[in-house]
Amino acid sequence: MLAPLTLRRRLLLAVGSAATVVALAACTSNAPPDEDTDATDGGGQQQAVSDNDAPGDDIVIGFSGPAADHGWLGAINSAALAEADKFDDVELRVAEGTNDANLQISQVETFINDGVDAIVLLPTDGAALTDVAIRAMQAGIPVVNVDREFSSTTAARVTVLGDNYGMGYSAGTYICGELGDQADAVIAEIAGIDSLPLTQDRSQGFADALDTCGLSVSNRVAADFTIQGGQAATANLLQAAPHIDAIWNHDDDQGVGVLAAIDEAGRDEFFLVGGAGSANMMREIQSGDSVVRATVIYPATQAADGIRLARLLAQDKSMSDLVEISVPRVVQLYAPVVTADNVDQFLPTAFES
Repeated sequence: MLAPLTLRRRLLLAVGSAATVVALAACTSNAPPDEDTDATDGGGQQQAVSDNDAPGDDIVIGFSGPAADHGWLGAINSAALAEADKFDDVELRVAEGTNDANLQISQVETFINDGVDAIVLLPTDGAALTDVAIRAMQAGIPVVNVDREFSSTTAARVTVLGDNYGMGYSAGTYICGELGDQADAVIAEIAGIDSLPLTQDRSQGFADALDTCGLSVSNRVAADFTIQGGQAATANLLQAAPHIDAIWNHDDDQGVGVLAAIDEAGRDEFFLVGGAGSANMMREIQSGDSVVRATVIYPATQAADGIRLARLLAQDKSMSDLVEISVPRVVQLYAPVVTADNVDQFLPTAFES
């Protein structure tokens, strides 16, 4: 059923409120469950429990994202579907993944015409999808923007983001901890697509962190977030740099190609820090005999968190862990570093490249 008109008017009024940035891994309370409540999953990990998990009004959420053409995006989509499936009061309508902005615009227009109660949207191009997202908001349908930001804050009620700058900063901080006493250390960087703001943010965070310990990037190449691109860019890097002390690779999916190029070159004088947190790279860390020593998480839970937040908005609920009675405007997830010391904690939920 559709959300009441009064609720939608309140949601539209909420768009003008001040932004609040909150880091979270789930949208429900961490309060202890009742004694007769099973609050653990199959892996025995404690699960958040709150009244928000109780069934509410039946709602329809539309979900649209890019084509799952590599592991991280595949994990984004599967986590969103799994999260929606936990709630009997949620009907999730999933548009076919696409990298065509015009097709994705038409998908959102269909959601608007169908009168869904909320939309979770990971745009293939944030700027291109801004206008149709604004139209959804004007129609009283709250939009949850995931990962790639729209060009106007009025296009979304909530934006769920990874921390690209923080991801780079975490990678640089880890390398500083390992090499900060070596002023002449040679640091290399294998970026993603240079034209994307997320790549620029990751590189800036990396450079800023290295600067705190007197280091800087000596050699830098850009790939394209694909295995083939990672392999080609790394081959060029290794030819240009006869000695390297540490490498940061922005993306673990392209990291499969990065490791292939390293193996082909027979190089192992350096250590490598990955990016995104794939299971492949975590197993490399776990092995103890790989150049991969760490990876920085870029959460694949963003759309799943978006589903939870969309449900709260459509059912006129607040976040139970906050005193504030409205769902925040911006949620930014943390970028922790995974090493041999904590890999067992992160591996069970990591995505496959």
